[in-house]
Amino acid sequence: MAMRADWIWMNGDLIPWDQANVHVFTHALHYGSSVFEGIRAYNTPKGPAIFRSHEHFRRLMDSAKIMRITPAPYTVEELIEAAKASIRANKQDSCYIRPLIYRGYESLGVDGRKCPVDVIIGTVPWGAYLGEEAINQGVDVAVSSWRRTPSGVGAPLGKIGGQYVNSQFIAMEAHDLGYDEAISLDIHGYVAEGSGENLFMVMDGVVYTPPLATSILSGITRDAVKTIAHDLGYEVKEMTITREMLYLADELFFTGTAAEVTPIRSVDRISVGSGTRGPITKAIQQRFFDITAGRYPDEHNWLDYVYDQE
Repeated sequence: MAMRADWIWMNGDLIPWDQANVHVFTHALHYGSSVFEGIRAYNTPKGPAIFRSHEHFRRLMDSAKIMRITPAPYTVEELIEAAKASIRANKQDSCYIRPLIYRGYESLGVDGRKCPVDVIIGTVPWGAYLGEEAINQGVDVAVSSWRRTPSGVGAPLGKIGGQYVNSQFIAMEAHDLGYDEAISLDIHGYVAEGSGENLFMVMDGVVYTPPLATSILSGITRDAVKTIAHDLGYEVKEMTITREMLYLADELFFTGTAAEVTPIRSVDRISVGSGTRGPITKAIQQRFFDITAGRYPDEHNWLDYVYDQE
């Protein structure tokens, strides 16, 4: 079923979904000159709450700066309020939020800085990215033959539309080979991330994640999981990870706005640990979902409520 809602925010106005159109000569359609975010709003006892709204929209602005889409037409606060307005208009208890800043229609020159800048924010229903059963049972992944785009060739710290062709190659290859997802390596052969998820590894009770230098996105859920792991008393280290370490890991899991916290049960047909969700993954996952559902105190002020709290 296609994702859709009744209303979408576009260039300052809430308009009916089917009227949110662009010209076929839009620069971003031809050259990928767009930046975007993936954000979730969760259903809580106090109503819908956006997870780490300021961090997400600030990263959107950082991506725009990298892409030379400056100055961006709206401020972080204005975009947060626009997202909330869209959620309210669509009467959503929870949703996936997709802001997009893109170069519109003016010319087809590769340097599109003379094109107008357009902004949309869509709020749509979206469940677990890798499937509901994956949250408990885990996913089967392969190490991709496609390497992650390195800094200097692209800009891995930016969520730039055109760069996600690399992610598409990784995801399509995995699906064609019968896997749920893939893990990419950087140009030096070290573990980077999934097609759209950061990666964590557990060995001997220590939680590891690749550093930013391995061409990964600086994930906001990744940062939250590092904090949660610390709160739970686990040691967390950023470390370069080799391919064979994936086979020897006690636990592996993906993180991301879409994937949330998803266990990995096998890599290249080799079981990870016992082949089931591990205890540290489960503990981190449980705390994450308890916070986002409002069942556990929001000690780090991650939830931004859509409706004013008295």
